[in-house]
Amino acid sequence: MDHRTSHNWKLLILAGAIVSLLAWPGTSEAQTVTGQASAVQASVLGITTTLADSGTLGGTSDARDASGLTGRIPSLLRGEALHAATIGYPDEVDSEASLTNLGMTVAGTGISADFVMSRAFAVLGGSSTGFTNIDGLSIGGAPVFPTGAPNQTLLFGVLRVVLNEQIPSADGITVNALHVRTIDGLTDVVIGSAKAGVSSSGSTSGGDGGILPPLPLPPLF
Repeated sequence: MDHRTSHNWKLLILAGAIVSLLAWPGTSEAQTVTGQASAVQASVLGITTTLADSGTLGGTSDARDASGLTGRIPSLLRGEALHAATIGYPDEVDSEASLTNLGMTVAGTGISADFVMSRAFAVLGGSSTGFTNIDGLSIGGAPVFPTGAPNQTLLFGVLRVVLNEQIPSADGITVNALHVRTIDGLTDVVIGSAKAGVSSSGSTSGGDGGILPPLPLPPLF
């Protein structure tokens, strides 16, 4: 057998192996992901405004982000270096949101912070986690020191302030770094919101058991 004939046989064997691999019965699970992040979400008298909103993930290999050097909602707040990002993997979603130099006035009470950030992580079959960083927080001219505990709630007159707000769901978690709301509900402001979720929507069987899932995107952080 000459070299060319040997080479052709090797190609045929390799092709046969690939066909067999693709035809091998396999079971895979279809994943559904949810992910979104925003630097600011504000609702005043029924009018909602968002700043640096990533939008929602479109699938397990999607990534979305939004940013701004500065952001402002007249008569309510201002901030700098606004950032929001969310990324999906076949079995995981990571989201984060942040801003710096926050200045805000709600119901006559001034609120400021040097840095605000939230992060949310969801893993298929595992627990969802989240955390926040809030530096230099001041409310009504007095310094406030976050404990790091989830859902630390403070009352300032007609304001209800929640630090490191964590809202679990069936498939993940939403983490709001700073949530300020008037008691009457007419003003509701969330600074640094990150949402992450992933779930399995069932299994499928067929001839694609030998196909490897796509390579994940580079790490978000």
